[in-house]
Amino acid sequence: MIFTLSLPASRFPASAARRRWLAGALSALSFLAFAPAAQAAPVDDAVAELQHDWEVIRYQAPASEREKRFEELSAKAHKASETFPGRAEPLVWEGIIVSSWAGEKGGLGALSMVKKAKALYETAIRIDGNVLDGSAYNSLGVLYYKVPGWPVGFGDKDKARELLQKALTINPKGIDANFFYAEYLVENKKSEEAVAYLERALQAPARPGRPMADAGRREEASQLLAKIKR
Repeated sequence: MIFTLSLPASRFPASAARRRWLAGALSALSFLAFAPAAQAAPVDDAVAELQHDWEVIRYQAPASEREKRFEELSAKAHKASETFPGRAEPLVWEGIIVSSWAGEKGGLGALSMVKKAKALYETAIRIDGNVLDGSAYNSLGVLYYKVPGWPVGFGDKDKARELLQKALTINPKGIDANFFYAEYLVENKKSEEAVAYLERALQAPARPGRPMADAGRREEASQLLAKIKR
Protein backbone atom coordinates (compact mmCIF):
# COMPACT_ATOMS: atom_id res chain seq x y z
CA MET A 1 0.00 0.00 0.00
CA ILE A 2 1.38 3.46 -0.93
CA PHE A 3 0.75 6.44 1.32
CA THR A 4 1.06 10.01 0.08
CA LEU A 5 1.96 12.49 2.80
CA SER A 6 1.24 16.15 2.26
CA LEU A 7 3.29 18.34 4.61
CA PRO A 8 2.31 22.02 4.84
CA ALA A 9 5.60 23.95 4.60
CA SER A 10 4.43 26.70 6.94
CA ARG A 11 4.12 24.24 9.80
CA PHE A 12 7.61 22.76 9.35
CA PRO A 13 10.05 25.62 8.87
CA ALA A 14 13.11 23.57 9.85
CA SER A 15 14.25 20.64 7.74
CA ALA A 16 15.35 18.74 10.89
CA ALA A 17 11.84 19.04 12.32
CA ARG A 18 10.41 17.78 9.07
CA ARG A 19 12.68 14.74 9.14
CA ARG A 20 11.71 13.93 12.73
CA TRP A 21 8.00 14.24 11.94
CA LEU A 22 8.32 12.11 8.82
CA ALA A 23 10.28 9.42 10.69
CA GLY A 24 7.58 9.25 13.34
CA ALA A 25 4.81 9.08 10.75
CA LEU A 26 6.50 6.30 8.80
CA SER A 27 7.14 4.37 12.00
CA ALA A 28 3.43 4.53 12.84
CA LEU A 29 2.46 3.43 9.32
CA SER A 30 4.92 0.55 9.49
CA PHE A 31 3.33 -0.62 12.73
CA LEU A 32 -0.13 -0.52 11.14
CA ALA A 33 1.09 -2.42 8.08
CA PHE A 34 2.61 -5.25 10.09
CA ALA A 35 0.12 -5.43 12.97
CA PRO A 36 -2.35 -7.82 11.21
CA ALA A 37 0.39 -10.36 10.48
CA ALA A 38 1.57 -10.22 14.06
CA GLN A 39 -1.97 -10.75 15.30
CA ALA A 40 -2.49 -13.71 12.96
CA ALA A 41 0.36 -15.74 14.47
CA PRO A 42 -1.33 -16.74 17.76
CA VAL A 43 -4.41 -18.16 16.05
CA ASP A 44 -2.21 -20.07 13.61
CA ASP A 45 -0.25 -21.53 16.50
CA ALA A 46 -3.44 -22.52 18.33
CA VAL A 47 -4.84 -24.24 15.24
CA ALA A 48 -1.57 -26.06 14.55
CA GLU A 49 -1.60 -27.37 18.12
CA LEU A 50 -5.19 -28.61 17.78
CA GLN A 51 -4.31 -30.31 14.49
CA HIS A 52 -1.35 -32.08 16.02
CA ASP A 53 -3.26 -33.21 19.11
CA TRP A 54 -6.11 -34.53 16.94
CA GLU A 55 -3.68 -36.46 14.73
CA VAL A 56 -2.00 -38.10 17.71
CA ILE A 57 -5.35 -39.23 19.13
CA ARG A 58 -6.80 -40.29 15.79
CA TYR A 59 -3.82 -42.23 14.48
CA GLN A 60 -1.71 -43.21 17.49
CA ALA A 61 -3.86 -43.45 20.62
CA PRO A 62 -5.37 -46.83 21.61
CA ALA A 63 -9.04 -47.12 20.65
CA SER A 64 -9.99 -47.46 24.31
CA GLU A 65 -8.59 -43.99 25.07
CA ARG A 66 -9.88 -41.99 22.13
CA GLU A 67 -13.33 -41.02 23.40
CA LYS A 68 -11.97 -39.54 26.63
CA ARG A 69 -9.09 -37.80 24.94
CA PHE A 70 -11.28 -36.27 22.24
CA GLU A 71 -13.60 -35.04 25.00
CA GLU A 72 -10.67 -33.32 26.69
CA LEU A 73 -9.41 -31.90 23.41
CA SER A 74 -12.85 -30.51 22.57
CA ALA A 75 -12.65 -28.30 25.67
CA LYS A 76 -9.29 -26.99 24.51
CA ALA A 77 -10.69 -26.35 21.02
CA HIS A 78 -13.68 -24.48 22.43
CA LYS A 79 -11.34 -22.23 24.39
CA ALA A 80 -9.44 -21.46 21.17
CA SER A 81 -12.70 -20.54 19.41
CA GLU A 82 -13.57 -18.18 22.26
CA THR A 83 -10.08 -16.69 22.33
CA PHE A 84 -10.21 -15.80 18.63
CA PRO A 85 -13.80 -14.68 17.93
CA GLY A 86 -14.55 -13.99 14.31
CA ARG A 87 -11.90 -16.41 13.06
CA ALA A 88 -13.09 -19.45 11.11
CA GLU A 89 -10.07 -21.73 11.63
CA PRO A 90 -10.63 -22.61 15.31
CA LEU A 91 -14.33 -23.19 14.64
CA VAL A 92 -13.52 -25.71 11.92
CA TRP A 93 -11.14 -27.58 14.19
CA GLU A 94 -13.51 -27.49 17.11
CA GLY A 95 -16.09 -29.04 14.79
CA ILE A 96 -13.66 -31.74 13.61
CA ILE A 97 -12.75 -32.63 17.19
CA VAL A 98 -16.36 -32.71 18.38
CA SER A 99 -17.28 -34.86 15.35
CA SER A 100 -14.44 -37.26 16.14
CA TRP A 101 -15.56 -37.45 19.76
CA ALA A 102 -19.10 -38.22 18.59
CA GLY A 103 -17.76 -40.94 16.29
CA GLU A 104 -15.99 -42.63 19.18
CA LYS A 105 -19.01 -42.29 21.46
CA GLY A 106 -21.51 -43.59 18.91
CA GLY A 107 -25.23 -44.21 19.29
CA LEU A 108 -28.01 -41.71 19.84
CA GLY A 109 -25.99 -40.14 22.64
CA ALA A 110 -23.69 -38.66 20.01
CA LEU A 111 -26.48 -36.92 18.10
CA SER A 112 -26.35 -33.71 20.13
CA MET A 113 -22.61 -33.59 19.55
CA VAL A 114 -22.85 -33.85 15.78
CA LYS A 115 -25.51 -31.14 15.82
CA LYS A 116 -23.03 -28.94 17.67
CA ALA A 117 -20.34 -29.75 15.09
CA LYS A 118 -22.76 -28.90 12.30
CA ALA A 119 -23.42 -25.47 13.85
CA LEU A 120 -19.67 -24.85 14.20
CA TYR A 121 -19.03 -25.65 10.53
CA GLU A 122 -21.92 -23.47 9.41
CA THR A 123 -20.61 -20.55 11.45
CA ALA A 124 -17.13 -21.02 9.97
CA ILE A 125 -18.59 -21.02 6.45
CA ARG A 126 -20.43 -17.76 7.13
CA ILE A 127 -17.13 -16.20 8.18
CA ASP A 128 -15.00 -17.67 5.37
CA GLY A 129 -16.10 -20.71 3.40
CA ASN A 130 -12.68 -21.07 1.75
CA VAL A 131 -10.83 -21.32 5.07
CA LEU A 132 -8.39 -24.23 5.42
CA ASP A 133 -8.89 -25.14 1.74
CA GLY A 134 -12.62 -25.69 2.10
CA SER A 135 -12.39 -27.97 5.14
CA ALA A 136 -15.63 -26.63 6.60
CA TYR A 137 -17.61 -27.66 3.51
CA ASN A 138 -15.86 -31.02 3.42
CA SER A 139 -16.42 -31.79 7.11
CA LEU A 140 -20.04 -30.65 7.00
CA GLY A 141 -20.63 -32.84 3.96
CA VAL A 142 -19.26 -35.83 5.84
CA LEU A 143 -21.76 -35.23 8.64
CA TYR A 144 -24.63 -35.09 6.18
CA TYR A 145 -23.87 -38.56 4.77
CA LYS A 146 -22.89 -40.24 8.04
CA VAL A 147 -25.67 -38.94 10.31
CA PRO A 148 -29.08 -40.69 10.04
CA GLY A 149 -31.81 -38.83 8.21
CA TRP A 150 -35.17 -37.59 9.46
CA PRO A 151 -36.76 -38.25 11.94
CA VAL A 152 -33.66 -39.30 13.89
CA GLY A 153 -31.12 -36.81 12.54
CA PHE A 154 -30.40 -34.28 9.81
CA GLY A 155 -28.66 -36.62 7.35
CA ASP A 156 -29.25 -35.84 3.68
CA LYS A 157 -27.33 -37.55 0.85
CA ASP A 158 -28.11 -34.84 -1.71
CA LYS A 159 -26.92 -32.10 0.63
CA ALA A 160 -23.81 -34.15 1.39
CA ARG A 161 -22.95 -34.43 -2.31
CA GLU A 162 -23.44 -30.68 -2.79
CA LEU A 163 -21.10 -29.81 0.10
CA LEU A 164 -18.43 -32.37 -0.81
CA GLN A 165 -18.38 -31.19 -4.41
CA LYS A 166 -18.03 -27.61 -3.18
CA ALA A 167 -14.99 -28.68 -1.16
CA LEU A 168 -13.53 -30.36 -4.26
CA THR A 169 -14.05 -27.17 -6.26
CA ILE A 170 -12.04 -25.24 -3.67
CA ASN A 171 -9.31 -27.88 -3.28
CA PRO A 172 -9.45 -30.30 -6.24
CA LYS A 173 -6.12 -31.98 -5.44
CA GLY A 174 -6.61 -32.19 -1.67
CA ILE A 175 -6.25 -35.55 0.01
CA ASP A 176 -9.24 -35.12 2.34
CA ALA A 177 -11.57 -33.66 -0.28
CA ASN A 178 -10.92 -36.56 -2.66
CA PHE A 179 -10.97 -39.27 0.01
CA PHE A 180 -14.26 -38.26 1.57
CA TYR A 181 -16.01 -37.79 -1.77
CA ALA A 182 -14.82 -41.29 -2.71
CA GLU A 183 -16.11 -42.66 0.58
CA TYR A 184 -19.45 -40.96 -0.04
CA LEU A 185 -19.65 -42.60 -3.48
CA VAL A 186 -18.83 -46.02 -2.05
CA GLU A 187 -21.50 -45.70 0.63
CA ASN A 188 -23.98 -44.78 -2.10
CA LYS A 189 -23.14 -47.83 -4.21
CA LYS A 190 -21.05 -45.96 -6.78
CA SER A 191 -17.76 -47.68 -6.10
CA GLU A 192 -16.52 -47.56 -9.69
CA GLU A 193 -16.80 -43.76 -9.68
CA ALA A 194 -14.90 -43.63 -6.40
CA VAL A 195 -11.72 -45.20 -7.80
CA ALA A 196 -10.54 -42.04 -9.58
CA TYR A 197 -10.97 -39.93 -6.43
CA LEU A 198 -9.10 -42.43 -4.30
CA GLU A 199 -6.23 -42.44 -6.77
CA ARG A 200 -6.16 -38.63 -6.62
CA ALA A 201 -6.10 -38.81 -2.83
CA LEU A 202 -3.10 -41.14 -2.96
CA GLN A 203 -1.31 -38.73 -5.31
CA ALA A 204 -2.22 -35.58 -3.38
CA PRO A 205 0.58 -33.17 -2.51
CA ALA A 206 1.91 -33.31 1.04
CA ARG A 207 0.48 -30.80 3.48
CA PRO A 208 3.14 -28.77 5.33
CA GLY A 209 3.45 -29.84 8.94
CA ARG A 210 0.95 -32.69 8.64
CA PRO A 211 2.90 -35.84 7.75
CA MET A 212 1.05 -37.95 10.33
CA ALA A 213 -2.38 -37.00 8.99
CA ASP A 214 -1.26 -37.50 5.38
CA ALA A 215 0.12 -40.95 6.13
CA GLY A 216 -3.03 -41.97 7.99
CA ARG A 217 -5.34 -40.75 5.26
CA ARG A 218 -3.31 -42.42 2.52
CA GLU A 219 -3.58 -45.70 4.42
CA GLU A 220 -7.36 -45.29 4.64
CA ALA A 221 -7.54 -44.50 0.93
CA SER A 222 -5.42 -47.56 0.09
CA GLN A 223 -7.64 -49.81 2.19
CA LEU A 224 -10.82 -48.49 0.60
CA LEU A 225 -9.36 -48.85 -2.89
CA ALA A 226 -8.34 -52.45 -2.14
CA LYS A 227 -11.84 -53.17 -0.83
CA ILE A 228 -13.38 -51.86 -4.07
CA LYS A 229 -11.06 -53.94 -6.24
CA ARG A 230 -11.82 -57.09 -4.27
